[in-house]
Amino acid sequence: MTRPYSVRVTARGYETDVQGHVNQAVYLNYAEHARWSLLQEAGLSQARLRDRGVGPVALETTIRFLRELLAGDEVDVTCEFEWSGGKTFRIRQEIRRTDGVLAAEISAVGGLMDLDARKLVADPREVFRELTTDVSLFGL
Repeated sequence: MTRPYSVRVTARGYETDVQGHVNQAVYLNYAEHARWSLLQEAGLSQARLRDRGVGPVALETTIRFLRELLAGDEVDVTCEFEWSGGKTFRIRQEIRRTDGVLAAEISAVGGLMDLDARKLVADPREVFRELTTDVSLFGL
């Protein structure tokens, strides 16, 4: 994939704090929205994952805040998977205002949990390959 997957979000007034900035926890919501949008575009609904007996899990998330976001700001939220083998994968994301200003960088480690065994599946890449209609969205 030449460019990371991206979805546009508009910051809403009720997402702001007393200083008028988008609340720090909302950045996580934007990142999660982009991840689920990517999954849906790749043909993976929550129901399809559940029917296969797996679900995505977040193991670690780091946010680096670089610039403020205000109500009404439009941002593009990227999502790019990185694979190193094993049970986990990394997701790199950016939240960038439409004027090009980088507002935040997000790095997350995730996996796919076997919902019966309550353990990570051995190779999440294989499950994504099996279930998706567009593996390129996962960098596979």
